[in-house]
Amino acid sequence: MKKNMVLGLAAGLLALFSLTALAEPVADYAREKKWADEIVPGLVVGDPVYLQTPRGHHKFLTLFTPADTGKAAIVVHGMGIHPDWGMVGTLRTELADRGFATLSIQMPILAADARGEAYPPTFPEAAERIAEAVEFLKAKGYKQIAIVSHSMGSRMSRAYMTGKPDPAVKSWASLGISVDDYKAVKLPILDLYGANDLPQVLANAGKRKQSLPAKGSRQVMMARADHFFTGHESEMVAAVADFLNATLK
Repeated sequence: MKKNMVLGLAAGLLALFSLTALAEPVADYAREKKWADEIVPGLVVGDPVYLQTPRGHHKFLTLFTPADTGKAAIVVHGMGIHPDWGMVGTLRTELADRGFATLSIQMPILAADARGEAYPPTFPEAAERIAEAVEFLKAKGYKQIAIVSHSMGSRMSRAYMTGKPDPAVKSWASLGISVDDYKAVKLPILDLYGANDLPQVLANAGKRKQSLPAKGSRQVMMARADHFFTGHESEMVAAVADFLNATLK
């Protein structure tokens, strides 16, 4: 009897600890703050705006650049970086130049040495951040919204898009994603990747194309481009802008 009681108590404690672990955020908020402290003082285009998640009431940085067209793009960066990094900064500023308001958002990040397989536990919070970004843009009067994401940010965006995306979200430009399908996503998708992309991105391209929602969706392979579209940033922005113009009316 005592043995059964001990086993039962142990199982109960294990379940409690598991629930506690699931309830607590897993992102490295200190590292997020370090990124914010570095990029905000030197910001040239756009304004820093801090939004708050329901999970843990964490405030996260976003970079907002308005436009008067009523159309907006939420820009979602990849693994371990920030909302003004490299090609992400290019997307957020140049899409704004083309008439799309942009809100580039800080996504959950882990330690600098964390590998991609460690990131899925951050996806629920990532989806919450995207949802908060949508609400912010709607409050600003934007009713035609697209998600523009890259790499791990595309995997995070997929977690949002396969849930219950807000009706204001009309399309998704998914760059350099490594998954093999877009099942459960009903909105138009741009699947954009480089001819010299990462092996897993290239390997799953055919399956992704087969799973694209037919209406308004397209897959584009950019010749000679790598995972980060190095040297092909103008072509990258043009491909995304063309897609947004076709899907945001």
